[in-house]
Amino acid sequence: MAAGGYAPQGRGANYEARVTGFVICTCLIAATGGLLFGYDLGISGGVTSMEPFLKKFFPSVLQKQSEAAAHDSAYCKFDSQLLTLFTSSLYLAALVASFVASVVTRIYGRNFSMFVGGLSFLLGAILNGVATGIALLIAGRLFLGVGVGFANQSVPVYLSEMAPAKIRGALNIGFQMAITIGILVAGLINYGTAKIEGGWGWRVSLALAAVPAVIMTVGAYILPDTPNSIMERGNPEKARQMLQKIRGTVNVDAEFQDLVDAVQEAKKVENPWANILEPRYRPQLVLCIVIPFFQQLTGINVIMFYAPVLFKTLGFGDDASLMSAVITGAVNVAATIVSIYSVDKVGRRVLFLEGGIQMFLCQIAVGVTIAIKFGLDGVGVLSKGDANLLLFFICAYVAAFAWSWGPLGWLVPSEICPLEIRSAGQAINVAVNMIFTFIIAQVFLAMLCHMKFGLFFFFACFVAAMTVFVYFFVPETKNIPIEEMNQVWKSHWFWGKYIPDEAVIGLTVRRLEERDG
Repeated sequence: MAAGGYAPQGRGANYEARVTGFVICTCLIAATGGLLFGYDLGISGGVTSMEPFLKKFFPSVLQKQSEAAAHDSAYCKFDSQLLTLFTSSLYLAALVASFVASVVTRIYGRNFSMFVGGLSFLLGAILNGVATGIALLIAGRLFLGVGVGFANQSVPVYLSEMAPAKIRGALNIGFQMAITIGILVAGLINYGTAKIEGGWGWRVSLALAAVPAVIMTVGAYILPDTPNSIMERGNPEKARQMLQKIRGTVNVDAEFQDLVDAVQEAKKVENPWANILEPRYRPQLVLCIVIPFFQQLTGINVIMFYAPVLFKTLGFGDDASLMSAVITGAVNVAATIVSIYSVDKVGRRVLFLEGGIQMFLCQIAVGVTIAIKFGLDGVGVLSKGDANLLLFFICAYVAAFAWSWGPLGWLVPSEICPLEIRSAGQAINVAVNMIFTFIIAQVFLAMLCHMKFGLFFFFACFVAAMTVFVYFFVPETKNIPIEEMNQVWKSHWFWGKYIPDEAVIGLTVRRLEERDG
């Protein structure tokens, strides 16, 4: 048995359930919430590499670029804390919003939280599109951040609760798929708007964020809520009807009883934030902190935020830098499809571990290539062959992330928490993700300026650490219903000591009763 790899098959494997068109449609609509996050990830880096945008809002950056060119230094062309604040302010707002969203999601439902997020993102898109000064620009980013915070809080939980256990991974990864599509579309839009005469193309790029906002807002309005949320808000008969509808059968007694038990347990919890600190929830708390921490310290958002800026820094031309961002975006989408296909077959751990190893090797390769070509002083020129090789390593790195830590960073935290702490656990997951997204977005250009090619070795060290962590401390959760997840922790070599016997004994008794009855 591999360390941390045991995954018992629970009673949920015997739930009667069909993969219905209704549940597929609802999950696809809900997953469009990922478009918000993805579009912003892809659009901000392209816009900040456009000269008309910089000239209007960040003229000091243009001056620094000319000074860097005069001194033949590649690493510090875009180093500006005000410029990075344009990108990172969104994630600071998302951090705060995630805590508010956890309460809204629990009290008013998952779909209502998505609706609020869509409206806020729409307002932010409008403000950014018409911005005439830095204050309005940042205000728009803050509203976008609120939208991202609400969407990232509610959508993964919605998908995990609606999906049958046997395809929960694939349907939940629909959220990450939407993120990657948003990134790719943003890259294509940036490539096109950069060519608009008159220098106002950046407005189109920013304003078009309204499109995914409208999609999510309308989608959330027509979506039903999950059985778990309906039951949590005191409507058991309606919850049973919804469960029957999404499972395609009237025989949902076993799953419904688990849901009833989960809600009764949740009602004993007066404060999810206090309870998640109890020893019995230690594995969930640790993973809801560590997984998003490591997800951001892979360095992926260095690529997603600043791909055009990074490529331009390394000597690609304006068009070439934007097109290279499109290429990495396309790789991102294709590799996410691989994850959708494989996550419920090979499991979460295999993807985590393979992705970590591949990302580590690619980070080292990128760092070595840049070191050879630019050295410590940033003086150097990439040949066409060198540029293609560098792009290949970056694409291989993006692919590894896209079929492993990208989707699984959202999937695993959303499926491991019992109902009584689920809103708090997901809020912690989103908050940690946004904290480190903010930090990376804010300091990356300064780190590139000062650490130079060593920055990629810095991230490679974290990739190595997270891969070791997964091997020892992340159990397999495929095909385990989310209301039976305690059996996974109880069976784990390390986490089992935190799980009291009564947390799983009820499930064992009911399985024996069903077998004998």
